[in-house]
Order: sequence, then C-alpha cells, then structure tokens
Amino acid sequence: MNQPLVPSERTLRACAALSFAYFAAIGGFNPFAPLWYKELGLPVFAIGVLVSLQSWTRLFAPYAWGALADRSGKRVAIIRWAALASFVAALGFVLLPPHFASLSVAIFLMFSFNAAIVPLSETVVAAQLSDGQGGMDARRYGRVRVWGSVGFLLTVVLAGWLFQVYGMQVFGAVTLVLLGVVVLMAWRMPEQAATPHAHSEVAADLPIRQVLAQPRVAWFFAGVFLTVLAHSALYAFFSLYLDSLAYGKQTVGLLWAVSVLVEIAWFALQGRMLERGTLHHWLIGAALLTALRFALTAGFGGSLTVLLLAQCTHAITFAAQHTACIGLVSRYFPGRLRGRGQALYSVLGYGFSGVLGGVGGAWLIAHQGYAAVFWAASAAALGGAWCCWRSLKLDAAS
Repeated sequence: MNQPLVPSERTLRACAALSFAYFAAIGGFNPFAPLWYKELGLPVFAIGVLVSLQSWTRLFAPYAWGALADRSGKRVAIIRWAALASFVAALGFVLLPPHFASLSVAIFLMFSFNAAIVPLSETVVAAQLSDGQGGMDARRYGRVRVWGSVGFLLTVVLAGWLFQVYGMQVFGAVTLVLLGVVVLMAWRMPEQAATPHAHSEVAADLPIRQVLAQPRVAWFFAGVFLTVLAHSALYAFFSLYLDSLAYGKQTVGLLWAVSVLVEIAWFALQGRMLERGTLHHWLIGAALLTALRFALTAGFGGSLTVLLLAQCTHAITFAAQHTACIGLVSRYFPGRLRGRGQALYSVLGYGFSGVLGGVGGAWLIAHQGYAAVFWAASAAALGGAWCCWRSLKLDAAS
C-alpha cells in the first residue's frame, strides 16, 4: 500500500514566503499599472493591450515551464532562474523610454519568465500535501496560500498610499523592489528530491491529451475559462472604472484590500468550509456569485457601499474557486502530469481568458463604456456556472 508523503515544513514555509513575495509584487503591479499607463498618455485600447500581455504569455509560458519541470524534475531551479530573469526584464521600466513598444517588450518578457513561479510552486505544495489517492489537504494548502493574499493586501494598501503621495512616476522603481524580494524568496526554496508516483494514480500513465479530452475535464476547464474571463474585467479595468467615477487612488487600494481581506479569511477557514460540499459544488456557487458580483459592480458603481459588498464576495468568487480548481487539477493530473496539469490551468483558465478579456474588454469600453464590460462579465460567469454543472454531472457518472 502506498503511504502519503509526510509534508516538509521547511518546504511549505518556503513556498508560503515565495507566495507572499510573488503576490506582493502582483499587488503593487496589477491594480496600478493601468493608472500608470494612463498617466503616460496611452489610450484605453493601448492600455487594454498592455494589460492583456500578461495573459498572452500564459498561452505558452506556463505549459513550457511545466513540461520542462516534469521532464527534468528541477522545479525549484527553474523557479529561481525564472524569478531572476523576470527582475532583469523589469529593468526596462526604468532604463527604457516609457513608450508603448518598450513597455510591451518589458512586460511580455517579465511575465513570460514569472509565469513559471506560481504553477511550479503550486505543484511543489500539491505534491507535499497529496495523499497519494488524488486528494489534497485543503486546510494545510490554505495555510500556505493565505500568505500570498497577505502579501497582496499589504502592497495594494501601501502602494495606493505611495502613489497618491508621490505620484505614479515611482511605479517602475516600486515594481523592481518588489520583484527583487521575489528573487530572494525563490533562492531560499530548498531543493526537492524526486517525488515517487503512486501506482494507484492511473492517469499518470495516460498521455496528457487523453486526460484533457475526457468530457468531465473539458467541461471543467470550460467553466474555469468563463469564470476567470468574468474576473478579467476586474483585473484589467476595475481601477480604471473607479478612476472614471472620480474615486481616489487610496479608495482604489481600499476596495482591492477589502477583497483580499475576505480572501485571507477564506483561506484560513476553508478546511472546514470545503467539507460542506464537493469541489464542483463550490465551482458552481462561485460562478453564480461572480455573476451577481459584476452585475452589482456595473449597476451600482457610484455607490461605495455596494462596491464594498461586491468586493466581499471575492472570498468565494476567487478564493474558493481557486482552491477547488487546484484540488481538481491535482485529481485529474496526478503524478508525472501534475506540473503540466497546473500549467494547463494557467493557460486555459487565465491565458485565453485574459487575452480575450483585455482586448475585447477594451473594445467594449471604447464603444459602450466601462459598465458594459462588467455586464458582459456577469453573463460570462453564468455560462461558467453551467459548464461547471456539466462537469459535476459527468464526474459523478464516471
């Protein structure tokens, strides 16, 4: 009988520290980059293209890094060098003229390299917390992932204050400092021994395309795509939407911070919460709540109270949805497929959806205004709920 691996506390602590640093960098970059682009004088469509570049890199980079890691077994080494290369690419923000072309190159390279960090670190954590039967300790996973939320929260609040006081001209320098911390945390990761694969993990012996072609898996990824597509309105245009409604940068930071606070609460409590339904049930509930969230955002953008309530749903629309996705990806892609399974989650969930959401959302805003993109997000989430329901039925029948 295969015994579950005993988690390495040192490895889990290192992964938590890396998660803190990585999402701290994201908290300083993603919510405020559109405001920086706007201050540089770029039009909305150009801003949408720049925002979508992160998602363009997710069309190929996570899977390439995942395949390399699965074949070489050197996940930690890849994380380290990818973090360093991402920092070097970001030097373009301060060394190159802030034009659309130079920004495009720097952003594309930066995210091409750091696309390795989350999927591979999630793979390390999932391998540590696997029970050898396709399950994962959600409670302990939450204890690791919550530090990413804490990092995001701290920087989104501090950066909002910093940019309000010193202006957006310090954006490039702030980004470099935060990415430097990511490099330090990546190099603190302990080396990993090769993980034995349980013989019971039959899917590990299947070609990855054969696993992906299973109807329950295909519908799962369709649901992830549409639910994350809805959230691309948040990631790409929420700050600009708030700015158009005359909210200050500190208020922008506050609204982002509220969503992360409830996210932290969820990750702290999810071990007990997830027992109240299957992972598929949580995906369906998250998609339905996403539809409500963005309908409120679109219809009541002028009400800070309603926006605060809408942001509070982030605990379910993002945090619960993310944990359910990690659990199902670990189940569907065990053993030697784990790294590529996590990469496919990034590619199919966040890559294609981010590209479509960034470029399509910018076009929609130019023709119909900011509220329209959040109404479209609400509709996409309803489609995601239906796809997740189909995956549930097929999973139960298999």
